[in-house]
Amino acid sequence: MQNGIPSVHTFRRVFQSLDPKELEICLTKWAQSIFKNIDNEIISIDGKTIRQASKMNGESNIHLVSAWASENEITLGQVKTEIKSNEIKAIPELLNIIDYKNSIITIDAMGCQKEIANKIAEKGEYVLALKENHPTLYNDVIRSFEKKNVADFCETLDYGHGRIKNRKCSIIKDLNCLLDKDSWRNLQSIVKIESERIIKKTGEIQKDTRYYLSSLTNVQLISKAIRKHWGVENKLHWCLDIIFNEDYSSKRVGYSAQNFAIINKIVLNVLHKDKQRTNVKGDPLFYASLRVRRKLAGWDDDYMLSLLSLI
Repeated sequence: MQNGIPSVHTFRRVFQSLDPKELEICLTKWAQSIFKNIDNEIISIDGKTIRQASKMNGESNIHLVSAWASENEITLGQVKTEIKSNEIKAIPELLNIIDYKNSIITIDAMGCQKEIANKIAEKGEYVLALKENHPTLYNDVIRSFEKKNVADFCETLDYGHGRIKNRKCSIIKDLNCLLDKDSWRNLQSIVKIESERIIKKTGEIQKDTRYYLSSLTNVQLISKAIRKHWGVENKLHWCLDIIFNEDYSSKRVGYSAQNFAIINKIVLNVLHKDKQRTNVKGDPLFYASLRVRRKLAGWDDDYMLSLLSLI
């Protein structure tokens, strides 16, 4: 470059001034260009607050709602909302900018809303977590599982991280006990998940029961979608916090925190897309972690260029 490498202050001014909505559109278009058309792709939608930036931002919290594609392992898009309660308004906006045709959308209880279910049902399927924020419907669902026969059932057993986890998934297709069932577009089943987790070191047993609304009737697919929903926490939010230290970012002036969150997601998408996990010299990286691959991109120009070729 004629005038040398831009200083850190120049980069700071650029991130403060960039229009985040335009950058979000770029992220969405690029992510969908590398998106593989997988039948019944599970797209999990969830929000995350950038905590340190929120503490230092005198105006409002910086809360981002993101869409995570489980099989592709990429972030499809993000939308900023002022506070967590406004996720209800941000989710339809996010659905407007991503392509979720023939996909399964999973959302936690915050997004279990009739308008959101109606929006999803226009092009895809849904599995929505149900809690006491819908007291009448929640009690109707519990009553249904007490009085009606289960239409289908599956059970899974997982081992790992010092735990044994047994998960039972039951569905009911007879929805006559739900007084408001017609208000939920394409509602086909209600779901009960009974999980039991045994901590092998202590022998402690933890039990939990959760309920869902779904437009699906395949119990295996429903169970898979519910399990995969945790990918947005484990493979996106956890990575952003632990590997990218996003919660400790002090960026707060202008649009810098929001814009840098987009850059982090782009980098994470590229790292997830690097399936070979080897550098251009052919040396195996022994299934190097995301943290190691991120560092290698800074240490090895050849490896960095191989990652950039994936964009």
